[in-house]
Amino acid sequence: MTLDPDVAQAAIEHCYGQGWSDGLPLVPVSQPLLDRFLATTARRPDEVIGRLAQFDRTATVELAAINAAMAGCLPEHFPVVLAAWDALMRERAAVGGGWQSTSGPAPLIVVNGPVREELGFNRAGGVFGPGFRANATVARAVGLIVRNAFGVHPHELEQATQGLPGRWSICVAENEEESPWEPLSVEAGLPAGTSAVSATLLRTCEFVDNRHTSDAEQLLADFADTISRTGAWIFRHASVGVVFCPEHAQLLAGAGYDRAAVRAWLAEHCGRTVGDLADVGKDGLGDNGVRHASGGRPDGFDPLLVDGDPSHLLLAVAGARNAGISMVVRLFGN
Repeated sequence: MTLDPDVAQAAIEHCYGQGWSDGLPLVPVSQPLLDRFLATTARRPDEVIGRLAQFDRTATVELAAINAAMAGCLPEHFPVVLAAWDALMRERAAVGGGWQSTSGPAPLIVVNGPVREELGFNRAGGVFGPGFRANATVARAVGLIVRNAFGVHPHELEQATQGLPGRWSICVAENEEESPWEPLSVEAGLPAGTSAVSATLLRTCEFVDNRHTSDAEQLLADFADTISRTGAWIFRHASVGVVFCPEHAQLLAGAGYDRAAVRAWLAEHCGRTVGDLADVGKDGLGDNGVRHASGGRPDGFDPLLVDGDPSHLLLAVAGARNAGISMVVRLFGN
């Protein structure tokens, strides 16, 4: 077979011309390629897997397969794309106005179980960065489905003030092998050894670099300080997550902290004084749940988290065991 790069270039430019791209080149999709994607699932091509009611727009299995192929996925990645999409469609914001929010939220996708190894998902060094096809293309596929099935484009239906650099690229596999705790999927109720995907929407990610202490409470205090940053506090309470590096997770576990104990400590200590919040005009607590300037409240402590429930504080483990650097992820939901 003779490969003609000019034909390939023309096909790529055609995709650009149709407005299908997120800015990067797309893989042109032939019917045989689409058929290979659809063959990986028993679901009907015309099955509706997502709807934005406010625009009366839907996504189907076939549209998802086309966009996964264009994103650069292999056919065997498609079941993971579908699982990630199904998880996001359980997120209230993702079927409401989340994709159009001024904060420009990004999906966070966490992969657990044997599929991590089978399909080459990165779970170790550089897990939030580029370089791994499965991580990059599964996340990109979700973005292309939102763009091409729901029609959410920048400057049109998408209203992000600035957006996030990682809007369509945050897909990590959990480092189950070096985690001292059970996998995220097991905590959620699935049997150990099950391939699974969890997903939610994020506002942003912020790293915590702490290789300076071996004291568990000092380490947790560093996370509490980052989580409690006033600039990220919009409502009465917030939901957050921490993707611990193995070094941090093992330090905490060695001091007797399981996931529940970490959540309980952070739920108690995350927050700011009313005075601190007054300094930035966020001490008021409106009936609609939005913070505002008040100046009339007595000083006290406002907790950031409702409680230590897993639905308010996601904890996972990913990355390499080569430094004490973890990531705080700010969930879009409340």
